[in-house]
Amino acid sequence: MKDNYDGSLQQPVHSGFSASSTAADVIKGIDLHGKTAVVTGGYAGIGLETVRIFAEAGAKVIIPARDLEKAANNLKGIKNVIIEPMDLMTPDTIDAFASRFLAPHTTLEILVNNAGIMWVPLRRDQRGYESQLATNHLGHFQLTALLWPALKRAGSARVVNVSSFGHQIAPFNFDDPNFLHREYETLQGYGQSKTANNLFTVELDHRGKAFGVRAFSLHPGSVNGTDLGRAAPMALFQQMGTHDEKGNLRPEVAATLKTVEQGAATSVWCATSPQLNGIGGVYCENADVADLDLGNIIHDYCDPSSLRGVKPYSVHQGDAKKLWTLSENMTGISFPVN
Repeated sequence: MKDNYDGSLQQPVHSGFSASSTAADVIKGIDLHGKTAVVTGGYAGIGLETVRIFAEAGAKVIIPARDLEKAANNLKGIKNVIIEPMDLMTPDTIDAFASRFLAPHTTLEILVNNAGIMWVPLRRDQRGYESQLATNHLGHFQLTALLWPALKRAGSARVVNVSSFGHQIAPFNFDDPNFLHREYETLQGYGQSKTANNLFTVELDHRGKAFGVRAFSLHPGSVNGTDLGRAAPMALFQQMGTHDEKGNLRPEVAATLKTVEQGAATSVWCATSPQLNGIGGVYCENADVADLDLGNIIHDYCDPSSLRGVKPYSVHQGDAKKLWTLSENMTGISFPVN
């Protein structure tokens, strides 16, 4: 079993799916009865659709939630789901969630690290870490480490880290990841946190595959109807030209975006598809393995379908190992995969 160090496995498998495929399309014929899944952020946007699809396929789904009332309202009517309190910005709540999960559950077949934030002002978690890094990567690193015993005992499990084309904004800044000595730029913070998702995926798969645990990262696409931009001022979207003077999404822009059902497709495909058996550590998009972006892909931000490919720096072997050690040090969590 090969590693995806430096993008060695970044080649499409010709899955037969596309940007228009939905989560319901990619789950057809797959039975999840008897399996347990954990989906962070599983009560809004593509996370909610991911939970719905898993539950309909028979899985028991646990949703760690920061906003319990919102989660209960949004998940109403979906069977086989359990809501538990957890806040990725508050490390103690991650510890508590993991302890509660491990007490009755011996195995975990699917972990989808889906929750994320973007376009936020400079904020810091309880440890003083920049909020996008804390939420999008460090909290998920801690959660995965704590749930490792159940993933390993499953014998065949998958960890899915929802990344983004936004990783192309910035490599990981090992010198100053928390913006202590440089001016804060929110998109730089977001970009490095998504690069971290990809590097974590590469190294987790390298270490976990001997125990049957495979890891994947992905770009869900440009999706209409998510909460990702909830912290950004409307003036920003109007400046970008996506919204009119009344704050409404322009129809011509909406026509280029994926629906939530399409946006969740790659998460579900990475978590369940037999087409990925024997493969891991790869970055995916449009329910297929993405190409390595060596500067040969033309990106047109007016055409979301052109926003594809994974940068070599986000699958770099040395940086993947370096980030693992840094993440252990920053979280205080030892994550020996054995």
